[in-house]
Amino acid sequence: MGRIEDRFETLRTEGRKAFVSYIMAGDPDYDTALSVMKGLPEAGVDIIELGQPFTDPMADGPTIQKAGQRALAAGQTLERTLEMVREFRKGDDETPIVLMGYYNPIYSRGVERFLSDARDAGIDGLIVVDLPPEEDDELCIPAQRAGIDFIRLATPTTDDKRLPKVLQNTSGFVYYVSITGITGAAAAEAEDVAPEVARIKAQTDLPVIVGFGIRTPDSSAAIAGVADGCVVGSAIVAELAAGKPVEEVLAFVRGLADGAHRA
Repeated sequence: MGRIEDRFETLRTEGRKAFVSYIMAGDPDYDTALSVMKGLPEAGVDIIELGQPFTDPMADGPTIQKAGQRALAAGQTLERTLEMVREFRKGDDETPIVLMGYYNPIYSRGVERFLSDARDAGIDGLIVVDLPPEEDDELCIPAQRAGIDFIRLATPTTDDKRLPKVLQNTSGFVYYVSITGITGAAAAEAEDVAPEVARIKAQTDLPVIVGFGIRTPDSSAAIAGVADGCVVGSAIVAELAAGKPVEEVLAFVRGLADGAHRA
């Protein structure tokens, strides 16, 4: 059993929903990002989604785009992101880490080399938003053979005809995008999300985690209440962009995590 599956099993046993937090690797700089990352589990985070900065992030709204630009300007590379994970693992061998990004940096490194390095660093799952199911042989299948989950996104426009294709090689969990659009663009509404989560769960035994448009403890609780958990990204990244100290950022995360856990 990998870390992701193990974490969801623990949460089920405890009767709790999952809280997943997103941060951008290297934002606003390597040391600050690593300090935040190390503090996330104590702040109540069950799974860490770690963004790999990229120059053309098509799914990301302005907040996360700017975070990627800050990270790249500070010298963040894929190698330094793997180093962040290795440093984190020195003190935490249990919290699952999902690397979220785009295929180009992985392709440039070489799939075989990347997967070996990612596994050795301690990465448990991948979200690569620009590789559709039709390209599963490119990275998805090799990742799973290497023991790394490949997490697919479903959206409000993923209809019943398309959904089985999206789910067929997904592992770890399903990430349901609550809104049509980019990150940080609108607020998620539980009444809209609930029937979509039910529709997905009717076709898979995997946990369904909802992201996009969650900014407050109340919205975290509301969305987690109709799913297996929730993801918050832009709201956390915005705290870092505002120059908040690490302790204040982690306190903000704690409030969001508490919301999800009371669902």
